[in-house]
Amino acid sequence: MSKVKADDTVQVHYTGKLKNGQVFDSTEGREPLKVTLGQGGLIPGFENGLIDMGINETKTITILKEEAYGDVREELFQSIQKGDIPESIAPEVGMGLVAKGQDGSETQLRIAEVQEDHIVVDANHPLAGQDLIFELQVVEIG
Repeated sequence: MSKVKADDTVQVHYTGKLKNGQVFDSTEGREPLKVTLGQGGLIPGFENGLIDMGINETKTITILKEEAYGDVREELFQSIQKGDIPESIAPEVGMGLVAKGQDGSETQLRIAEVQEDHIVVDANHPLAGQDLIFELQVVEIG
């Protein structure tokens, strides 16, 4: 029976949960994730968890934040004057925003704080600082 190894292309069903049991992502009801290992398309802990799994094998892995999205980085919080955001936006904590760079790149932001004259946005990945639990099932190798 073949096993997943580095650089394989695999299809995998997964459910990602936080330590409190909250599901943050899943392929349930969707096509499995198809990805080639070693190409940077997965967080390291997820990719490492697939190594040596066989077809239809299932397992649950815990990925520490260091192998996922890392620690929350304080330098990724920024204060923005309310006058610098479009008037059509009524900022609320948790709301997502997109900042466009001069080169056309986009950065996902989340509003972390709303004050009278400014807001604080957070450019950390929403799962930064979290250990993650994944239930994995390899569907196909190759």
